[in-house]
Amino acid sequence: MNRFITRLLFVCIICVSSSLLLVSCKVKGKVVEQSKKEDSNSISAERILKNYYANKSDFKTLYIKSNVKYNDEKQSQNLTAEIKIKKDEQILVSIRFLGITMAKALITPASVSYYEKLNGTYFEGDFSSLSKWLGTDLDFNKVQNILIGQAIDDLTKGKYKDSLVDQSYRLEDLSKSNTKKYFFFNKDSFLLNKQEITQTAENRKIEVLYSDYKKYNESPIPSDIAINAEQDKGKTEINLGYNTITINEELNFPYSVPNGYKRILIK
Repeated sequence: MNRFITRLLFVCIICVSSSLLLVSCKVKGKVVEQSKKEDSNSISAERILKNYYANKSDFKTLYIKSNVKYNDEKQSQNLTAEIKIKKDEQILVSIRFLGITMAKALITPASVSYYEKLNGTYFEGDFSSLSKWLGTDLDFNKVQNILIGQAIDDLTKGKYKDSLVDQSYRLEDLSKSNTKKYFFFNKDSFLLNKQEITQTAENRKIEVLYSDYKKYNESPIPSDIAINAEQDKGKTEINLGYNTITINEELNFPYSVPNGYKRILIK
């Protein structure tokens, strides 16, 4: 159970874990490429991005209560999560099982801290050390964006090929790497439907799907997030069902490691 709690904590808070291995490569340049149109409904990548970024993401704080469903080849678990976000400053997540807090994490742009109850352990560090441990390039913005239905990358700084796939506008990242990224947008609202990252050589794939957006002060927030990961070790599925969302309330971010817990050192 302790390995599950730790893994789930990182998925809910950091949106990746050692089993997911989400890789985000830095891209250079500010050129957006238009593809040849094969469908009369297709529009340019530049226009897709313009409409996507026209959607507001304007809030000061978010308070979220979420049901969490986890499935892999060996187990299935149902938990709850309380997520507090102070935009661009800090995220606090509490993971609970049968109403008991089993793990808690506080992340900021400069630091990552968490503790888990079963083993009585805690971690304090930064994204640099955590990224090396998980095998993925992480930062605060990527975590925040995945939780609120935003693209993990700043899409204005990439080079993309556009297409129409299953009635969604798709942008394919054209940066030269062994990692392929795809971003899918709703044809009408231009909200993000899905982001997909694939490493063919390593046989890894992860997709994050968003649905049931609701507006809070005109800021659209998804009510359902599904994370599906595949690799040689098997498949992992995590579903976050946001059943309560409040915006711009005054929030507290209490976090302290209980006495007697043992610190985890990552080398």
